[in-house]
Amino acid sequence: MKLAIVGTGYVGLVTGTCLANTGNHVTCVDIDAGKIQTLREGGCPIYEPGLEELLRRNLDAGRLTFTTDMAGAYQAAEAIFICVGTPSDDQGHADLRAVLTVAEQIGDAMEAAPGDTGGAVEERRAKIIIVKSTVPVGTNAKVHDAIEARTFKRFAMASNPEFLKEGDALSDFNRPDRVVVGVADATVGERLRELYEPFVRQGNPIHIMDIASAEMVKYAANAMLATKISFINEIAQLCESHDADIDEVRRGMCADHRIGNQFLYPGLGYGGSCFPKDVLACVAMGEAAGTETALLRAVHEVNQAQRDHMLRKIVDHFGGDVSGKRLAVWGLAFKQGTDDVREAPSVTLIEELLRRGATVSAYDPAARETAREVLGDRITYAADDLSALDGADALLICTNWDQFMHPDLDDIRERMKGAVVFDGRNLFRPSVMADHGLVYYSVGRGVVG
Repeated sequence: MKLAIVGTGYVGLVTGTCLANTGNHVTCVDIDAGKIQTLREGGCPIYEPGLEELLRRNLDAGRLTFTTDMAGAYQAAEAIFICVGTPSDDQGHADLRAVLTVAEQIGDAMEAAPGDTGGAVEERRAKIIIVKSTVPVGTNAKVHDAIEARTFKRFAMASNPEFLKEGDALSDFNRPDRVVVGVADATVGERLRELYEPFVRQGNPIHIMDIASAEMVKYAANAMLATKISFINEIAQLCESHDADIDEVRRGMCADHRIGNQFLYPGLGYGGSCFPKDVLACVAMGEAAGTETALLRAVHEVNQAQRDHMLRKIVDHFGGDVSGKRLAVWGLAFKQGTDDVREAPSVTLIEELLRRGATVSAYDPAARETAREVLGDRITYAADDLSALDGADALLICTNWDQFMHPDLDDIRERMKGAVVFDGRNLFRPSVMADHGLVYYSVGRGVVG
């Protein structure tokens, strides 16, 4: 199948590369000429394990190409995936300007292409416009109208939300739990089922449904996972208030097969490009429709408060004043396996520590440059995890990178001026930290040392 992917960001590159790898001819389109040139040379502008190697393999095989020629790519494609960004404001309202601009460009390209106006074209051969960006319910209808206003040629709409976890995106695309496709015509659904069948040979389902329901699935899934995270963090605060241990509580609770154990780890709360945006988008969609979303409002509020809770621990430990204190920070990305610092708890905490007069030396194995784009030179970027500790009054752990799991605790104590660790990811056993002479604060467990 000849495919065009609009946008070479995270979703677009993963989607285009994986679809090319199953034999499709994929053209990725972007307005950023510098990025396109990098991709043509086999470079990968985003951090995702395994992606650069797979991209180069399909580029060399001629199945994957990159261009700034939007009209040519749209005219040649049987299906066009819209994978551009839909940033939201602090109230959750999505900015659809990029999506609708692409829709207008597709309509213009279709109208300018030679060929029949559509009346004699079989529906099964109509060009399919697939919205893969995460968009509020009703966006596909807006895209349809924007295209239809510019061409009389036949096309069909489809919603195909992505479910990619940063750090595991190739696995998620190649072996998905499920594929969701929203269509208005069953024949279009079958064409997309054929496209995705190579990825579900292990038996996982392809769900064909109406477009509005498909648009809602992504929001519902992310809102549910975010709710689990905020729930366990609220229980963790209760544990701290009543001298209970969240690790023991979690084990006992998650042994109930109805509950399970995924996304029920206490910490600093969720971050990244999806959960914060999608929870607030659900709230905004509710407001627009006059439907109250009290639970999801609370999910967001609990998540943001979790960062404040850790900040209070730090400030209180130093007698209410961190000015002049030096904090070492391990982890800047919002989670391991990515360089993404969007909505990262680390950034929130660092910004507040700096505002209160502290200095920060931070280390992250992948997110140094993306963090620099946000924090600039207001902090020191250490070359490795141990050098970040030199002369620090305390260590703050914000990301659960594997290399932080089993450090030399005696070395940590000796390198730091202070002997205190604030662990936002519960990486260590409190008793072990106390044995090594460290004061240890974690989430949902008592202070030791």
